[in-house]
Amino acid sequence: MAKQKFYVVWDGVTPGIYTSWNDCLLQTKGYESAKYKSFDTREEAEQAFASSPYAYIGKKAKATISKPKAFSEAIIENSLAVDAACSGNPGPMEYRGVHVASRQEIFRFGPMRGTNNIGEFLALVHGLAILKQKGFDMPIYSDSVNAISWVKQKKCKTKLPRTPETETLFQVIERAEKWLKENKYTTSILKWETKIWGEIPADFGRK
Repeated sequence: MAKQKFYVVWDGVTPGIYTSWNDCLLQTKGYESAKYKSFDTREEAEQAFASSPYAYIGKKAKATISKPKAFSEAIIENSLAVDAACSGNPGPMEYRGVHVASRQEIFRFGPMRGTNNIGEFLALVHGLAILKQKGFDMPIYSDSVNAISWVKQKKCKTKLPRTPETETLFQVIERAEKWLKENKYTTSILKWETKIWGEIPADFGRK
């Protein structure tokens, strides 16, 4: 039996992670700027999907892989950082966005019962919507691989049960997913390298 492969499509008809070559081909065949690659495990695929494709493919791959620290050292100061905090999981959840250079808080939401991953996802979508609305051309940093992946897939893949207690939160999630499906954006979503730079500027400082 052939080993299961996972296909990451960074740039195609519908970016995402696919489990068959045919599905991957449907998203990339005839797509001029298609970027895709296969991986042996879902974990590797999810990490790759949340990263730049040039870390894995193309002319920039070797330079990026051989010098990862140099690639990561320069923080883009004119950028937005987002983060979430949750007391318990699930529990009271809130998120915010902070301008990296000035450390000014741009937006804050919550608290509302949820999970940290949901908060990270909503924070990214909130940031994308605000930057598009205001016409600001700056990247967004998140320290959550899951949230970055969910945003690229346009789907909040939470396992939190939808109950009367969480119904309001799920309505917010649905609005965020709807925005992602109906809006195009050019904002770069970047992974905040906590091990190199320390806590993300939007961190709530409750660890």
